[in-house]
Amino acid sequence: PGPVLAAAAEPLDGPTLEWASTQAADAGIWLVAGSFVERRAGSERTANTSCLIGPDGAVVATYRKVHLFDCDVPGAEFHESSVVEPGDDLVLADAGPVGVGMSVCYDLRFPELYRILALRGASVLVVPACFTARTGPPHWEVLLRARAIENQCFVVAAAQQGSSAPKLRWHGESMIIDPWGTVLARGPVSDAVDDSSRHGTVVVADLDLGRLAEVRAQLPSL
Repeated sequence: PGPVLAAAAEPLDGPTLEWASTQAADAGIWLVAGSFVERRAGSERTANTSCLIGPDGAVVATYRKVHLFDCDVPGAEFHESSVVEPGDDLVLADAGPVGVGMSVCYDLRFPELYRILALRGASVLVVPACFTARTGPPHWEVLLRARAIENQCFVVAAAQQGSSAPKLRWHGESMIIDPWGTVLARGPVSDAVDDSSRHGTVVVADLDLGRLAEVRAQLPSL
């Protein structure tokens, strides 16, 4: 709902990114922080925003979700565009030797976005998302593996678990997929998670850039 998003919105220099920057710097890692509700100056609508943070804690890139979740599926209706302003730009950022193509949730259904990112040099495609319990089981893994295979990229997808309202349940199942379409690591679906514990899931995999080069040499399609 609009009032809920507006209340949660914060600027880029707000507490969410401040916390994420501290975590990245303390651990010396590259961190994708998002998505979160960004307050936009001069606009009544918010943005669905994700940022790439470097190991020094600096924000390297900012992506605002381009494709907004406006849909009507049995039992649920969503109109994200009524409260969220779409982004204007596709974002490819360098994380050391790795090109990171940024996206958020519903973007996953638009293959052209990922093809452009791959052609621009992406090796890793990141997809923070909260697919619903209705669309997640039939679509989530299929779409993620398709984006990995057709663009010959690693796909790293962090998925929200649990529920945020009595009738709004998220699918979960965070996943890391290699350029061949092999699932390297997988988190639990929400039905397998005890919401009362409020615990998160850590999914880890090694991304072998040599394997990426091998797949692209075997099946040149970019």
